[in-house]
Amino acid sequence: MPNANMIRRTKIVATLGPASTDRKTLEAMIAAGMDVVRMNFSHGTADEHKKRVEMVRMLARRAGRAVGVLVDLQGPKIRIGKFKDNKINLAVGAKFVLDAGCKLGDETRVGLDYVDLPRDVRAGDTLLLDDGRIVLSVASVKGPRIHCVVEMGGPLSNNKGINRKGGGLSAPALTDKDKQDIKTAAELKADYLGISFPRSGADMQWARDLMHRAGGNALLVAKIERAEAITALEEIVDASDVIMVARGDLAVEVGDAVVPALQKRMIRLARDKNKLVITATQMMESMITNPIPTRAEVSDVANAVLDGTDAVMLSGETAAGKYPVETVAAMARVCVEAEKEDPASFERMRRNPPSGVEEAIARATVFTANNLRIKAIAALTQSGKTTLLMSRQNTSVPIYALSSVVETRRRVALFKGVYPVRFKGVRNPERALNQAEDELLKRGAVQHGDYIILTIGEPYGKAGGTNTMKIVKVGEHRHA
Repeated sequence: MPNANMIRRTKIVATLGPASTDRKTLEAMIAAGMDVVRMNFSHGTADEHKKRVEMVRMLARRAGRAVGVLVDLQGPKIRIGKFKDNKINLAVGAKFVLDAGCKLGDETRVGLDYVDLPRDVRAGDTLLLDDGRIVLSVASVKGPRIHCVVEMGGPLSNNKGINRKGGGLSAPALTDKDKQDIKTAAELKADYLGISFPRSGADMQWARDLMHRAGGNALLVAKIERAEAITALEEIVDASDVIMVARGDLAVEVGDAVVPALQKRMIRLARDKNKLVITATQMMESMITNPIPTRAEVSDVANAVLDGTDAVMLSGETAAGKYPVETVAAMARVCVEAEKEDPASFERMRRNPPSGVEEAIARATVFTANNLRIKAIAALTQSGKTTLLMSRQNTSVPIYALSSVVETRRRVALFKGVYPVRFKGVRNPERALNQAEDELLKRGAVQHGDYIILTIGEPYGKAGGTNTMKIVKVGEHRHA
């Protein structure tokens, strides 16, 4: 029988942190269904990240799995400074100053890590601190000091983030730290690079240029977190390989009620443009401290799956929570159940003509698989592009990416409904087809007498050249 993870089409991205650094926990997370690890470069050193990536890749190899690595840059997260006593309490109606010149704060003022913030705000603006838990109304701006009145109070501790309601803060998308971290990501051979707070397609191109200059080949993930990113959404998607529906900061900037509809719109747009999409933030938040999710969290994950997301992401749940393994297992369970209600649809095929031969083959393959009794699709691929194009169509037929390129296998680990398979390269296409059949039989994905579809490029072995689709009855005959 196929591995239990093989029946789940939606992928799971899990953030590593103090709760998930030991070998035993990582092994269990891989076994529970983790497909991609997220390395949050807001925390930790380059050496710590390198050791974690090496351990994940070693454990994945031993488990016979391909696990992708997503390096997530910190970006220009605008934060307050530190307090003399680490924490204060703000009362509603109190006056409070954000002071770019303050070193250690108290109940009346606090410093800023982004000293240009006073230039970006004016009287009447609303500033949201600590993901909207603290709300300040700007009364006036005098030099480096922003004088505010507390509209919503409560505890406030060191280094909490600041958002302006409606967006409009001018910090560049890449900081000096991010530029150095891109070099580290290239050294790690990261499969994906997450760009925080991009405002335009130009921000993504800037990051891509830096990545290529550093010798890296990661696919770029645009984290949609700013209000400005919504107005420039199409150009950001065009300039990216993946978008992340980063619902935390986005909800603070545009309002929480707006986010569910935006999520659906972003997933639709990404799929229409043959891009990948990750849905993130607080998906299983209660499992940081509880061994089972709430019913609302189960519905949230299931709805993202039904929307067509490629992956759902865990943050604090696996980085710092008490139950990282149980959380991955719970998420996998919910995805599998939700996918039973996800019907095949050809609406997109009718609306948009294929962009070229490779997409035409991909669409024809999925259409045929959905309408004949096809048990599996086996795509012999060098780059993974054909399997990406197949994964943009809705199908419950598993797509196996058979590749001799380890980077490709790790990359396709994020693609919805695509399962990476290590495949020894052979020069003869007929032998390659025999070998593909054998690989699926060995995994229990098919049995003798099942129909499968094989896709391949001619001349065989040329990257990006899939132009052939073949329907085969397993075991009926062998190629010479």
